[in-house]
Amino acid sequence: MNTEEAQRIAADILYREALYLDEKRWDDWLALYDTKIEFWVPAWKSEDQPTADPETEVSLLYMTARRELEERVARVRSGRSAASAVMPRTAHAITNILVEDASDDAIAVRAVATTHVYNVKRREMHSVFGRCEYRFIDVDGGWRIARKKVILLNDFIPTMMDFYTI
Repeated sequence: MNTEEAQRIAADILYREALYLDEKRWDDWLALYDTKIEFWVPAWKSEDQPTADPETEVSLLYMTARRELEERVARVRSGRSAASAVMPRTAHAITNILVEDASDDAIAVRAVATTHVYNVKRREMHSVFGRCEYRFIDVDGGWRIARKKVILLNDFIPTMMDFYTI
């Protein structure tokens, strides 16, 4: 696969992910992910170094199966999650999409993401931004997210953080 085609595929997936999260289209969002995933938001162990091993160091979020994402979505839908009883309004922006490697069955991508979050209950807003690493894989002729790693550059979040705010 050439870089231009990989760039088009990557941008399409990332823009769709942002839209689905903003519109709370949870089923469409989940369908972007493979069943076996790594969804990781490392913590920072120093001012300039994030954690490197989710198995032995602190992570802000770490999931290894779409089933875990599905469980989080189920909590949001059920109202059992007090933090998301009134869902915040979000606007996800993806930029600087760069294909690092591409083959016929896998694409490695880096991007920069910003999420603007408005907490309706508190009438407060904040932004979350970071550098992202993705791996997309071809599953039966359709591309799926197999890995999403977000290194938050502003890891002091004034309120809750979950999959829908990053």
